[in-house]
Amino acid sequence: MIDLHLHTSVSDGALAPAALVRVCREAGLQVISVTDHDTTTGWAEAAAAASSMGLEFVPGVEITAVLDDHDVHLLGYFPTMRAPMLESFLDDQRRDRIRRVREMLDRLGALGLNLPHGSVLQDAEASPRRSIGRPQIADAMIAHGYVADRNEAFDKYLGQGRPAFVPRHGASPEEVIGLITAAGGLPSLAHPGLLDRDEIIPALILAGLIAIEAFHPDHDPDTVRRYHRMAARSRLIVTGGSDFHGVAGGHRESTLGRVQLPREDYDAFRERLFS
Repeated sequence: MIDLHLHTSVSDGALAPAALVRVCREAGLQVISVTDHDTTTGWAEAAAAASSMGLEFVPGVEITAVLDDHDVHLLGYFPTMRAPMLESFLDDQRRDRIRRVREMLDRLGALGLNLPHGSVLQDAEASPRRSIGRPQIADAMIAHGYVADRNEAFDKYLGQGRPAFVPRHGASPEEVIGLITAAGGLPSLAHPGLLDRDEIIPALILAGLIAIEAFHPDHDPDTVRRYHRMAARSRLIVTGGSDFHGVAGGHRESTLGRVQLPREDYDAFRERLFS
């Protein structure tokens, strides 16, 4: 069983890297990739835990690009736990995340939903290599009784077009693909069915996109087949995973072990990654 899309508490997951690996082993996974948002901080702990538990570990990261004020998520996979050319860029990404969270907290405050800035931001400010975003705001809203779960927080306040939403500043998808490639990585377009912008994929391929995430919990069987066929036509590699965050009340809390990448797709991925 293979899962190339997992998140830890280093970004917006609930479990520390070693704890996530333990849960993956219990779910029967054999190959995993930690792909935290805009940070590689969890790699070392996750890799050590995977080695001790007999799991194969692929270093990964999920980087947020911006197109027409909308997020485009690119997954980057690396043959080793070193991607020095990316680190300065990821530092900037995380600083902008803090800026954005501050502005959203201000907007929530203006709506009468007051959240202490310090408590929400303390982990990210104390550990600059940790990544913060809207899920942490949602968790604070839950703790204060403003919403029941993350889904309600996004649907009512934090999602695109909602009253506390603040657009992200960031690089274009083409720039992010170039950065991943220059750092020795393999770029894959994350959950394209959620993005719903298939018309941009040819330009991303020209920019160096090598893979596309066909298997994802928000892709129904028809969507999986569609992107698998697209990958074959465009000579893209297929990636996939559960996008597991381990968060109760979230729509992906029970995806671990249910969404996985077929072995034949992983073999093609691995051959290209280590070529």
